[in-house]
Amino acid sequence: YLFFATGVFSNQGSSENLEENLALKGKAVQSSTYGARWGAGNAIDGTRYAPGEATSCSMTLAQLSSWWRLDLLDYYYINRVTITNRADHNPERMTGVEIRIGNSLENNGNDNPRCAVVSSPVPLGGNVSFSCGGMGGRYVNMFLPKIQNFLTLCEVEVYGTAYRKNIFLRMELASSVDAAAVNNTFLHQLKSALGLSLVSDVKLFWTRLPYQEVTHKEKEPTR
Repeated sequence: YLFFATGVFSNQGSSENLEENLALKGKAVQSSTYGARWGAGNAIDGTRYAPGEATSCSMTLAQLSSWWRLDLLDYYYINRVTITNRADHNPERMTGVEIRIGNSLENNGNDNPRCAVVSSPVPLGGNVSFSCGGMGGRYVNMFLPKIQNFLTLCEVEVYGTAYRKNIFLRMELASSVDAAAVNNTFLHQLKSALGLSLVSDVKLFWTRLPYQEVTHKEKEPTR
């Protein structure tokens, strides 16, 4: 006796709500830090503006090609990125920042495809949004290529959708195998075959339970 099982793999990520700021669930690092008060995580703390000297902002040293990188911890299609400038002084320092999105960490992620460039001055305490058209990736970088300056970011917001992929896999197993064993075999083979290193949440759904479709395979008559 044999049965044929068809399953669906779906990586739905943490959310598919376009209005959720994905950056709040990520982790941030930067090329250098001006001081303990201006760590990379300040740019994803959910606070766009706070009074004081770049309060609640991240800031690097005045180095060549400064960068800041957000790890979303999973693969997403990025629709929009919003950056908020410092509110106290030197608003021009954000001009020239490139937004890079992708999966590579080569050159600290700064070689990933470019979404946009901050080509116009952003006012003190102001913010600017860029449409990234659903660019896919895990990392979002703010990069000042070939410019020696401080990179200050008071908030970086990232909006997009989770990566989804449905795969139908047809399996032929002995009918003596129980459903739990089928689930484990299915998931193991699927993840192994596809190399799903970025998948954080795998769910298995059966369109028809294995024991509900059992067929008898007749032996070929001998001659």
